[in-house]
Amino acid sequence: MTIASALLSAALAAPASAASTAPALPALPPGTTLSARNVPIEPGARRELVAEGLEHPWGLAFLPDGSALITERPGRLRVLRDGALVPEPVAGVPAVFAQNQGGLLDVIAHPRFADNRLVYLTYAHGTAEANVTRVARARFTGSALEDLEVIFESNQPKPAAGHFGSRLAWKPDGTLLVSIGDGGNPPTALDGAFIREKAQDVASHWGKIVRLNDDGSAPRDNPFAADADAATGVWSIGHRNIQGLAFDAARSAVWATEHGSLGGDELNRVAAGSNQGWPKVSLTREYVGGAPVGEATTREGMVDPVLLWDTAVAPSGLAVYAGRAFPQWQGDLFSGSLVSLDVRRIDLDDAGAIRGETALRVGQRVREVEVGPDGFLYVLTDEKSGRLMRFVPAAPAAAPTAPTAIDRPGRG
Repeated sequence: MTIASALLSAALAAPASAASTAPALPALPPGTTLSARNVPIEPGARRELVAEGLEHPWGLAFLPDGSALITERPGRLRVLRDGALVPEPVAGVPAVFAQNQGGLLDVIAHPRFADNRLVYLTYAHGTAEANVTRVARARFTGSALEDLEVIFESNQPKPAAGHFGSRLAWKPDGTLLVSIGDGGNPPTALDGAFIREKAQDVASHWGKIVRLNDDGSAPRDNPFAADADAATGVWSIGHRNIQGLAFDAARSAVWATEHGSLGGDELNRVAAGSNQGWPKVSLTREYVGGAPVGEATTREGMVDPVLLWDTAVAPSGLAVYAGRAFPQWQGDLFSGSLVSLDVRRIDLDDAGAIRGETALRVGQRVREVEVGPDGFLYVLTDEKSGRLMRFVPAAPAAAPTAPTAIDRPGRG
């Protein structure tokens, strides 16, 4: 019997009350805030449609002239210019593995784009039996990509088409952070074990954030650079599937939102060399059978999440607000949600502690969130006919209500 059939048989054989009789998880770590199940609606912002007809859009990058690049997961790069979608896709985009979660994923402009015209793309490459996460860079002419080169590829081809990670974020030192997912849920396996175990193996890129120079080389001061066994560029370990990644200039912090397994989506504060614990330490359960994932919920030397959503929101794109249109939002985080169909405003104090959480309703799967040069908040919806929308001021905003740790069935 295969691992997959064994898991399926166990699920079918389990009684209906299995989830309620599964071992209870211990209390939350002291530094983790539990999100309220029903957060208040964020006042003072209204939603506007900017463009539509995008096929499963994934990434959004504004350029210095106010135009924007948008990726479509099937493998197209689109241009938004003067507030309208250019009909013809950008030429010169690399071929992608567009299956399930794979495809053309994030896009970001070089910090000196005005001088060098460089843009960076992440995408899934390969086949259903052997695929990787790639980063490529190219010069954008306004209608095409030229001189495209692959500057990074995850080092172990895997089966299945999930958990590619693929978010991009620049640090002030000109290095590029790239999130790489753990490769997939059980029964996806690599080297005779569930592939998610690779998140704790520094020799593998799966389940990591890597840090690269703008040409794809690895900085000499990366935290694992002296480890001969470490995969090139590894910066942090123990991640499941980061779908939101942002650098917070005011706090000199890196924030990441991660899809958990059952009942455990996370906001994490990540640092060079940190171990976020997955899958050895987890606050989640297995999708099949409901057993806790991991050996513990917290452990010395591993970093606990800052915020836990124990009812799935499926966090996606992440942005730090630094615009002028919403003064009350300065320094706060905005996380898209694929399941709760909204954008979460996460109100932070100066040190990065959570003060509150509110929701901006969208009503569709939110894949990406970015702050535009006009200070408005832009979102992409992940649909067959996806939309680009933006939130603009509507009325003075009130302070959000702080989420509190409240009792949940099954948490003891």
